[in-house]
Amino acid sequence: MNEIIELLSFSFFRNALIAATLTSLIAGIIGSYIVARRNVFISGGITHASFGGMGIAYYLGFPPFVGAAIFAVLSAVGIEWSSNKAGIREDSSIAILWSLGMAIGILFVFLTPGYTPNLMGFLFGDILTVQMLDLIWLAVISIICIALLKFFYPAVLSVAFNSEFAQVSGLPVQAIKYISAILVAMAIVLSIKVMGIILVLSLFTIPASAANLFSKDLKKMMINSVIISVIGSVSGLLIAYYLDLPSGATIIFTLTISYGILRVVKLFKY
Repeated sequence: MNEIIELLSFSFFRNALIAATLTSLIAGIIGSYIVARRNVFISGGITHASFGGMGIAYYLGFPPFVGAAIFAVLSAVGIEWSSNKAGIREDSSIAILWSLGMAIGILFVFLTPGYTPNLMGFLFGDILTVQMLDLIWLAVISIICIALLKFFYPAVLSVAFNSEFAQVSGLPVQAIKYISAILVAMAIVLSIKVMGIILVLSLFTIPASAANLFSKDLKKMMINSVIISVIGSVSGLLIAYYLDLPSGATIIFTLTISYGILRVVKLFKY
């Protein structure tokens, strides 16, 4: 306990702990929505497509996360538009944008003069380098997620489980899907700082899948997903710090172990 109190005296660890908690809150809510829609790979598509924006931003000398955010939002909107207007299957559009974004990113990183020192941090995350501005953005997205759920939960629920019925009921299904896609994109870009491009898909999938084992109600699923995500992320962060391991990989490993334990508990309980 004394060691943990001593750790909290360091600002970088406090920032990392807050970032892990806020990211878990976002991932629990957004991840549950994605899992409910049975479209978990949209987060992977947006994540990897955002790498194209990072590559272009590096090449032009702009902050890489600005490029990532622009590409992520455009990719999210593009996936929704192509699957609804252009007649392209959603999984196909995800695969196209996924590979295109990675290809663009690799090309522009290669063309950038000099060495790109932060590239490994973007690929695998570095939660211990989170700054106050990152925490502010994470807090803003968290507040937006909670506010949207509070005021528009019935509409979100209908679109997540039965978009055809929601359309017949007169709900603005396309508008809800576009807003959700943009929110997913921004949440993913902010989570890259914590988990990295390679592992962020797992953060949005594993806690929600674990919560889905015991609850089919979306609201309960989101709450349980947030709890699982917070416990797994904070535990993984502490383990990573004490064993001097990569934080992103350790957090995902901890969440995966948690999922396995909960899976076994369900088998014996039911």
